[in-house]
Amino acid sequence: MKYRITHTTSYHYAEPVGLCWNDACLLPRQLPHQHCLDSQLQIEPAPANLRERSDFFGNRIVHFDIQQPHTLLKVSAVSQVSINQDANLAAIDNPLPWQQLVKRLETERTGTVLSALPFLYDSPLVHKSSDLAEYARPSFSSRPSLIDAVTDLMQRIYRDFTYTPGVTGIATPLAEVLSTRRGVCQDFAQLGIGCLRSLGLAARYVSGYIETLPPPGQKRLVGADASHAWFSVFAGDSGWIDFDPTNNQIPVRQHLTVAWGRDYSDVAPLRGIAWGGGAHKVGVSVDVARLPQATE
Repeated sequence: MKYRITHTTSYHYAEPVGLCWNDACLLPRQLPHQHCLDSQLQIEPAPANLRERSDFFGNRIVHFDIQQPHTLLKVSAVSQVSINQDANLAAIDNPLPWQQLVKRLETERTGTVLSALPFLYDSPLVHKSSDLAEYARPSFSSRPSLIDAVTDLMQRIYRDFTYTPGVTGIATPLAEVLSTRRGVCQDFAQLGIGCLRSLGLAARYVSGYIETLPPPGQKRLVGADASHAWFSVFAGDSGWIDFDPTNNQIPVRQHLTVAWGRDYSDVAPLRGIAWGGGAHKVGVSVDVARLPQATE
């Protein structure tokens, strides 16, 4: 399946911004199951400098700076992505015991395990805790299989927590999310990560998009989609397996990966510094459209 993704962010400033530097993490990764056929950033006003690099995690980061006064900054990432196989299905049948994996992460220092260690420890927005371990433990106490246990944890987060936009922010502690049982996909992804790390497993934060389909008989609303987040657990030699607690599903062909890191702070879509501007408003629009399949 092929998709066209358009992600537009607009900053409206009350006063002119004289100079700004920015990093954008908006271009999809190349993966075995996902091919980025085309991607580009459209920036207004035109940047003085523009260059792409790979960060520590292999994500595509585009740096740009604008050296002319402006009251509107508009950044659009337009990409075409092909999903050519079900990403997680090959690893789901692996009966790997989760306690065996914890032991490997504690004692083994081969290349496979070393690559997972950055996702085992505390990160800026995810801190291990006894409360997170206590919440996770019922999913693991009677389920030796890693996949069975993490699937149950995903299902419990879906049942126990209510998707409520606006009640949390980037800096909302996981303890508060755990207490109020409300949040958004970012919170639920980081909650799952915190639970897994608190039990000694490695887990990472995945940012991207999910195709949303309109109700039968209704047209798809252009621009009504949003960026999405889920978590991925390290499964040893099977690699990483994704879980989406917001939608209670293991991602296959409708999840499009942009980046991954220890938590949201590693993969924020846009970050930077601006001189001037005063008060400002931010608008975000995301459109994920399935493209028609070519016929022979």
